[in-house]
Amino acid sequence: MDGWVGAWTGGRAAVHIGNVADFNAQFVAPGMDAAQRARRLRQAHHYACLAVGYSPEPAVLVLPAEVDRAWTDWLARELAWGPVQVHSGVAAGQTLAEALAARPALAAAIADSGHPVISWGRTAAQGEGPELAAVRRYESKAAAHGLFAQLAPAHPGIVVPAQERADGRRRAARRLTVRATRGLTTVLKSPHGVGGYGTVVVEPAELFAAGGGGALLRRLVHSEVLPPQGELLLEEYVDPGPAARLRDLTYDAVIGPDGTVHPVGAGAMEVAGTRYQGVTVGPGVVPRAAAETARGLALAVGERLAADGYRGWYDVDFVTDRQRRLAPTEINLRLTGPAVAFMLRERLDRVRGPGHLVRTLDALPLGARLAPEALHDHLDRQRRRCARLGVTLLPLIPTAGHEPEPAVGLALAGPDTEALDAAQALLTAANHGLTGMFEALR
Repeated sequence: MDGWVGAWTGGRAAVHIGNVADFNAQFVAPGMDAAQRARRLRQAHHYACLAVGYSPEPAVLVLPAEVDRAWTDWLARELAWGPVQVHSGVAAGQTLAEALAARPALAAAIADSGHPVISWGRTAAQGEGPELAAVRRYESKAAAHGLFAQLAPAHPGIVVPAQERADGRRRAARRLTVRATRGLTTVLKSPHGVGGYGTVVVEPAELFAAGGGGALLRRLVHSEVLPPQGELLLEEYVDPGPAARLRDLTYDAVIGPDGTVHPVGAGAMEVAGTRYQGVTVGPGVVPRAAAETARGLALAVGERLAADGYRGWYDVDFVTDRQRRLAPTEINLRLTGPAVAFMLRERLDRVRGPGHLVRTLDALPLGARLAPEALHDHLDRQRRRCARLGVTLLPLIPTAGHEPEPAVGLALAGPDTEALDAAQALLTAANHGLTGMFEALR
């Protein structure tokens, strides 16, 4: 099989390992207390439900959180999967590597399954070597920035924002204050972070309202926006202008076992502040010129990653400036939320015919905390309403419905952005309407 699917799984059903927490743990900054670690572990285990989309078709799912079989049955019907073994609730309160070490029979079954084994990202549990070294190097936003600066001159339409490394937190606070007095907005970054954690946009008014750079940093640490210790990067803010229709882009690709880089495609991300919310992929979602510009740099990045020993999925994220140029912001050497959207699109196009647009919504708020059965019933009602719009509803993260801030992760597949917009509005209203379930009890 040619193309990225062949490079990824050879077109075969695969074992999907939801090791999000394991991958993230490699980059946790020192100073995080036990309660913070527990919260981040729980959040990562929810996100690991995206393991259903680590390839176009799973044969085995290994999930840290407990899930109801009705959920995977729903996806299997819509996506025409063959039989899927589901091992869920495997890693409550621990990482997946720790859980599998305590369950040698399951670990052996995975190793002997005869299927490709795919995880969220490379960790030491899978062995040291050039691939893991490349992950550790280029997941750093400082190292990624250096690579962008080297490659950008050969790629018209790419602009690399200036970045400086602060020598200590006091220095970072002083530099933030100096930049604010000049009227400059700054993107403050920890070298490592996921989903927006460790990255924040600091506007001058916000800094002055907080009482200066030092006070602002303390507040950001207290609110768990930034890690309590470690290096900080100060990056030039890329202004998209007042009417930016397309702000946040990603370009995904796969580096095959032989080091060949295979393009996957461009996606339009939804980002609230600096926190990733979801993506839309499919024909015409990203204008051709922007997609080609992103592709050129992303594939050049892939060639460098391949030369350094990396194999597997990666993406390059971009923001757009006022002149519609693309500014690269980070490299993810792992699967991502957009990767799942591409997997779902590939599968739907194969089993239902080409032309699907897919939108993922990783944390759509619910108006009430719901047990798994109640959440399934609620989504099943919305499934039928979405179908009348020509949109297929796919539940992706069903385990966060009983969190203090309940949410559900979903994918929508349809023929155009108008249909996806209508279905998303329908779901948002229906989820908000759940608050009314309890009004009559007051």
